[in-house]
Amino acid sequence: MRDRLADAVRRIVFQRSFERRGCEHLAAVGDLEPENSICQSCVDAGERPVKLRMCLTCGTVGCCDSSRLQHARAHFEATGHPVMRSIEPGETWAWCYPDQTYVGTRETAA
Repeated sequence: MRDRLADAVRRIVFQRSFERRGCEHLAAVGDLEPENSICQSCVDAGERPVKLRMCLTCGTVGCCDSSRLQHARAHFEATGHPVMRSIEPGETWAWCYPDQTYVGTRETAA
């Protein structure tokens, strides 16, 4: 129940809609582990990331859109790798940049 409530809140906040949207990119991503547990670009820039996201295409870790430098988004823009997953403790949801779609906890586990 708690995951469903958290998913509903994130979907509304991130998508600005409660509607479930499709993500054609999720089927093409791998089952990866993060390459590290830091945003190396933030470390190099002397910044502190707000939350960490992992690219589901290559495993690169970047900071979220709430971080000042938004390295996860920059990685998507530079590479075209579409889906990032939260690697924060207890979180498994993902975001598809091209589709502007929140992929909930249960959807990423399926």
